[in-house]
Amino acid sequence: MEFSLDFHGKVAIVTGAGEGIGRAAAVTLAQAGAAVAVNDINPDRAETVAETIRRAGGEAFGWAADISNRFQAAALIETTRERYTRLHILVNAAGVSKATPFLKIDEYDWRRILEVNLTGAFFMTQLAGRVMADEGGGAIVNVASVYGPARNLPDHAPYVASKAGLVAMTREAAHALAPAKVRVNAVCPDGDESGASADAVAAVIAFLCSDLAAALTGQAVGADGGLLRA
Repeated sequence: MEFSLDFHGKVAIVTGAGEGIGRAAAVTLAQAGAAVAVNDINPDRAETVAETIRRAGGEAFGWAADISNRFQAAALIETTRERYTRLHILVNAAGVSKATPFLKIDEYDWRRILEVNLTGAFFMTQLAGRVMADEGGGAIVNVASVYGPARNLPDHAPYVASKAGLVAMTREAAHALAPAKVRVNAVCPDGDESGASADAVAAVIAFLCSDLAAALTGQAVGADGGLLRA
């Protein structure tokens, strides 16, 4: 086995790729040769990242979509297939958060955070999973968090609930899609999306998308720099 990441000939969708970990993941996959659909709810951010990739010699296009809307999620996947024919990789990095004391959380914020962080990832995983199953396999990585599955985060109940749910959904999707050779894993960072931290998490994401991680599915991989042991 050659221990290098080579995604030439692969097609990836990265949601929430306009900034932070999503942006770092899109750039990292493109640098390794993948053609990348750069999704963000903000069209300017999506296109800016896609243009950055193209200027570096990579292949990418920007596509604005709210992935919590099933129809927009489906359009993102179908547009990617129209441009690049296949789909091999999905990174669900889209996420929102809002700090609010538990007793003051309103219904809109609760629903919106769950809809983007969990329901949107479900839509994308289910729809892309169907495509990958028909095409012979693929890899899906959900960007979860150390907060939720293993650690609390005060004043962020909807966010923590969504990320805990995302880890659980990852396990279920991995079990369901394993017969179709579609691997589904989660990466659990510490919430720091600054440059160096985002790049480090993106490297873990790229590994999980690669053939080097062929034995891994249904896993929640910590990428928190040792936070849980602090």
